[in-house]
Amino acid sequence: METVPNESKTPSKIGDRPTSDVVVRLRTQDGRDDWLYCHSHILIEESTYFADRLSDSWPTCQILDSRNCVEVYCEEPDLDSHVNVLRLFYVIADGIMMEICHGVKNALGILRVAVKLGCPRIIAVCVDYLEAVPWEEAEEEEILNTIPNMGSKVEPVLARLQPVNPTAVMKIFLAALQFATSSPPSPLNDLKNTAQEQLEYMLTEDDDAPLLTADEEIKLEVMRCVKKLLDRFNSIVESLLCDLQESISDAGKMQSLHSCLTDLLWACQILGKLEIIRDFVCSWMELSVKLVTIVQQKDGENQILKTKLKVLEVTAKVLEAVGYGIVVLPTVKRLHMVKLWLPFVRTMKPLVDSVSEETEDDLTLKFDSEIWQSLESAFVAIILTLPSVDQTDILTEWLENQQIRYPDLTEAFEVWCYRSKVAKRRLATLGEEHNTAKAV
Repeated sequence: METVPNESKTPSKIGDRPTSDVVVRLRTQDGRDDWLYCHSHILIEESTYFADRLSDSWPTCQILDSRNCVEVYCEEPDLDSHVNVLRLFYVIADGIMMEICHGVKNALGILRVAVKLGCPRIIAVCVDYLEAVPWEEAEEEEILNTIPNMGSKVEPVLARLQPVNPTAVMKIFLAALQFATSSPPSPLNDLKNTAQEQLEYMLTEDDDAPLLTADEEIKLEVMRCVKKLLDRFNSIVESLLCDLQESISDAGKMQSLHSCLTDLLWACQILGKLEIIRDFVCSWMELSVKLVTIVQQKDGENQILKTKLKVLEVTAKVLEAVGYGIVVLPTVKRLHMVKLWLPFVRTMKPLVDSVSEETEDDLTLKFDSEIWQSLESAFVAIILTLPSVDQTDILTEWLENQQIRYPDLTEAFEVWCYRSKVAKRRLATLGEEHNTAKAV
């Protein structure tokens, strides 16, 4: 069909019936039927679909009031987007077109129709818009469900969602690790907490694989940064120990101790994920006597109690690693840990319970019940690995103690009773079997 250019100096307008020569009929399966009066020279210029339908090679163009009629079938939710696309045909300036997008959802709807109708100018505007504006989480999911099937012209929209190469991941991981184990000014503490959270997220296997594989390079760098953190912690402990000897009280140092303990608790999580917690456990053991000395002589203030609780949280991680065989230590060190930390934990439990009851509004003082359970289970596990004579001493002291309610060593006591009762018989049987084997 031969089209006649619009000779009028007045720009054509959609819906201008006197000057139109084409009716675009939008139809849905639900029976909606919208007619829009348009101009063939604009449709042909803007859309390959309309250029094809209005060409001589398409014999089925219907005549309606001396106008060509082009039917476009669409789903009901997309009908408004079809109307918007037809209106955009009449917008000359791309900047104005960009404003009409107004929102990711609307722009996606327009883009779907523009791809369907073959509208390169509108596709380019929608891509530029979507690529530049921020997305909500739901919008991002819709983009992921829509864009990948639209071809190379829309791929720039997905640039921010593309996987990052391993070298770049390693670079940001190491930068975040160094910051997460540093001691920045207090205004940057929130950023430091975020760095710690995201490092843990990078290494966590959830619905997706970890962001990076923990190879030897990563493990060595983590250990190096944690060692620096432990060295800083050791310096604080030594300084506080000197203050105790000289009867000096420094609230700032106690705050630094608490902050460093928080970092060490996070470090335990990372080291556990990477299965390199042994050096940390050994370092904590070396510091334990000094640390207990400091926190036991500090009392009364909420900040001191919070610090003691943080000590317990880190200790729980260490005891778990030893109790469940993740870190193998000689008998003398396991026994030392039990004798040092069991009395401390025993006195802390009623103290924390009483303070929590009195200050229910202070959520920072509420200690997770799972931590108490974890400590109790770890003590039982470690005690049962000790020689029976050491178990006897520990259990006797436990049974005689007035604060017998926690930790509950009943399981260890029951196992000790069973082992002790059958020990002679079992060892005698083993001896007889051994002698028989030698005789044969």
